Amino acid sequence: MPETDVKQQLVERFREVNGDHPMTAADDAYVSAQFVTLEDLCAVRGRDADEVRRLMLEGRLPLPGYLRSDGAEMVPADLFTLADEAGGVDRLEAWFTAHWADPATGKAEWSAYLSGQYVCLHSVTPAAVQRKDHLTTAIDAALSEPDAGSVRWTERLHALVDELDALEPAFTAYDRLRFGGPTSRDTCIDAVRARFPRA
Repeated sequence: MPETDVKQQLVERFREVNGDHPMTAADDAYVSAQFVTLEDLCAVRGRDADEVRRLMLEGRLPLPGYLRSDGAEMVPADLFTLADEAGGVDRLEAWFTAHWADPATGKAEWSAYLSGQYVCLHSVTPAAVQRKDHLTTAIDAALSEPDAGSVRWTERLHALVDELDALEPAFTAYDRLRFGGPTSRDTCIDAVRARFPRA
């Protein structure tokens, strides 16, 4: 299959998953600072970009995180790291899902990983995914604790928020369009800090 066909199929798959939303100049600048083009990464890593696109279409590697407005497929610089750690692309799914005790949860997280939408983490690893889930749940739960607003509670809350802040990038306006609303940074970091400022 010619490269242009594979690339176009990947664009179509990306839009099926994310919708067809515009990327602004600010979105492009953010994405260019946080991610690398698939072509550049493959050149550095000695991989064939066309073959990597096929692996993405086959559900063996995650889709790009973004399509820049010029059509460039933007991926994390560590796109191949998990596959390398797992012992190759063929072993990646089993290695990834084994990090969850519940097979159904592992399968759901694998599907989420393949979507390319884990742009909510600086580095997408099973440990980081689990930690983010733990922190967002803990922050939500803290807001309804009986001692909410106390000095000690505020210190505990901000420790959770600060840890989540270290895991998550800033996001873009494009993300809020494709996710249909505020991001976890909006709700669990920025809004919480605004509502409960440090003493």
